[in-house]
Amino acid sequence: MKVTSPSAEELARLAAQLGLTPAEEELAFWQRMLGPMSLVYAELDAMADELPAPKYPRGPVVAPGPEDNPYNAWYVRTRVRGSGRGRLSGKTVVLKDNVFLAGVPMMNGSRTLEGYVPEIDATVVTRILDAGGEIVGKAHCECLCMSGGSHTNATGVVHNPRRRGYSAGGSSSGCAALVAAGEADMAIGGDQGGSIRMPASFCGIYGLKPTHGLVPYTGIVPLEVTLDHAGPMTRSVRDNALLLEVISGPDGYDPRQKAPLTHPYSQLLGGGIEGLRIGVVREGFGHDNSEPDVDAKVRAASGLFAKLGAEVEAVSIPMHRTAASICSAIALAGLEHMLVSGDGLGFGREDLYLTSYMDFHRSWRRRANELSDPVKLALLCGVHARQQSGLHYYAKALNVGRRLRAAYDTGLVDHDLLLMPTTPIKATPLPARGASREEMIQRAFEHSANTQPFDVTHHPALSMPCGMSEGLPVGMMLVGRHWDEPVLYRAAFAFEQAEDWTSL
Repeated sequence: MKVTSPSAEELARLAAQLGLTPAEEELAFWQRMLGPMSLVYAELDAMADELPAPKYPRGPVVAPGPEDNPYNAWYVRTRVRGSGRGRLSGKTVVLKDNVFLAGVPMMNGSRTLEGYVPEIDATVVTRILDAGGEIVGKAHCECLCMSGGSHTNATGVVHNPRRRGYSAGGSSSGCAALVAAGEADMAIGGDQGGSIRMPASFCGIYGLKPTHGLVPYTGIVPLEVTLDHAGPMTRSVRDNALLLEVISGPDGYDPRQKAPLTHPYSQLLGGGIEGLRIGVVREGFGHDNSEPDVDAKVRAASGLFAKLGAEVEAVSIPMHRTAASICSAIALAGLEHMLVSGDGLGFGREDLYLTSYMDFHRSWRRRANELSDPVKLALLCGVHARQQSGLHYYAKALNVGRRLRAAYDTGLVDHDLLLMPTTPIKATPLPARGASREEMIQRAFEHSANTQPFDVTHHPALSMPCGMSEGLPVGMMLVGRHWDEPVLYRAAFAFEQAEDWTSL
């Protein structure tokens, strides 16, 4: 990558793009001035970058064949062994394929990134390895993480291990499938609109979107800095709490982190839920696409909390019904910024940037037709909105988001937790070969009415399995006060210990 002095023709084009109309003499003046300024980039180019070196050796990387990848959930398998001792000793962890793992290829679900190999480990990776965990590979995710279904990865669909041919949810689709199938103990997922919680709901596992900034996002491909969350996906509450315990806390890089409040989560599971106050959010039920059995199973699960000693009552938060629009406006602007002008990692914040990724990512413009239809639609919408109104709606959505946060905070004054279905529907059949483009897009965006709002308001939200219907899991979501993950875990653990959710 070099920045050189522009020719007269290049400078004329640049001026036109900026709305400038310099005369020939003025153009020559600007060309003379730009020559010395380009030396700034030459001097910076000669300097070594400032990147943390990986601490642990990498094992061989293998792309498993179909016989070893029945759900198409693995992107690559490898073995990166950590310290050999610590809280995660003996635990295997898979990473969503938007998490940097040094020396191991990634594609973030898109052919436009295929072949890229990062040089650094994400902060969460280093912490897992320091705690004795073993990274066993990268899990497929949806194309650039823009789908709540599991059908947009460039290599093909990811199957739900509970029922082949059905969606595993998205965008952390492979993570949910591998954990549910028992091929990994734990996973690191990402969530900007429900991408941890929706696949957790569809596959019948536990998935936490922590309070914004609790888990450092350093070394994970972003979508929008105000929405970016990373968190644990596991088969048990205890493992979920244990993984969060290891990966949470400030890292000195991530500007999303503002004095995060951490706890020894795995040590705070017991004690029961006698007197815990749970508000069942009316507006979380009865969406246009809600399935009656999902609503019924979640209401029945709330009754089990009451039997365990919690005080359970209905609560109304009217703004919840329109909250998804706020998140969508922010996410669409974020995607446009990250993909179109930000070279995949964006700018305007003090962060750890991987310039090799940004250089590689720029080539997407030559291969844009290979992106998934949901990504194309989101890009077209985001760019159109930017050209029509600038950043007006992004800014307004962030402003209105404060009112949305206050609405949930009000509900959490008299209640310790809020409760609703994670997704209004169970896992859906994967789109058939030859399905219409309309169906492909619908299947990408139909799940998130209840999950999206909490990426905007930054409240912690946990999806937990609460029953089976028609052979498929039903997910229930608990939402807590900021930094109050221990209460989420305590309630989920009490429920888990009281009943086998598969029998409900």
